[in-house]
Amino acid sequence: MPTAQKTLLFLSGFVSSLGSFVTLCVVLAIPRWVTARIEFDDGRFSNGSVTVTYGLFRGETSQDLTSGLGQSDQAFEVLKILPAVSPRSLHLVVIAFLFLGLFTSLLSSGLTLFNAVSNPYQTWLGPTSIFVWNGLNMTLTVLAMVQFAVNAQANGLSRALCSALYAAQGYTYGPAVHQYEYPFWLLLLVLFFNVGTVVVVVFYQNARYQRKQERRKPLENAPRDGILF
Repeated sequence: MPTAQKTLLFLSGFVSSLGSFVTLCVVLAIPRWVTARIEFDDGRFSNGSVTVTYGLFRGETSQDLTSGLGQSDQAFEVLKILPAVSPRSLHLVVIAFLFLGLFTSLLSSGLTLFNAVSNPYQTWLGPTSIFVWNGLNMTLTVLAMVQFAVNAQANGLSRALCSALYAAQGYTYGPAVHQYEYPFWLLLLVLFFNVGTVVVVVFYQNARYQRKQERRKPLENAPRDGILF
């Protein structure tokens, strides 16, 4: 049976891993990752700006006209309106990274809970596996954040969405100004939870190593004749 210290430490790691899983679920569910404001002009009489707010799956858009006639506010599904071009492909990769992150968070939660009630020290069910899955989770989360931002800023995801929504109007768009909403920054909390899990396991490993060293000291300091006896 594990010691009380081990149980408490790994239960703390379980809570931290579960926090990572829950945060990823929340982030995936909220449809407001970024808001982009883009100037447009149809070359005739309508011009102004369009504001598009979207997440991984859903979004909404509205127009602020300087002159001419505009369109009413629209809600949309991101993957349905994006054409099969680079912005769509990168967006799908971001989604894949985050779902893989969910899987690794779930594995980390299960392993920390298992270690809290048992002693799989020398197998891949032990601390080594927890380090691996949390490291993968952090890597996937960072890649998802970076790729989403690059896709929105440099690869024209926001403009691609506007072009698809207002294709019939023939607008010409200017550069997009982006503001990232709190669900995007919640991914940093996922990293914090993963670091917390790793720190807990490292602390336990160090404490276990120190206990082993303390058990060896009496033998190392004992007289040789006493040991032979």
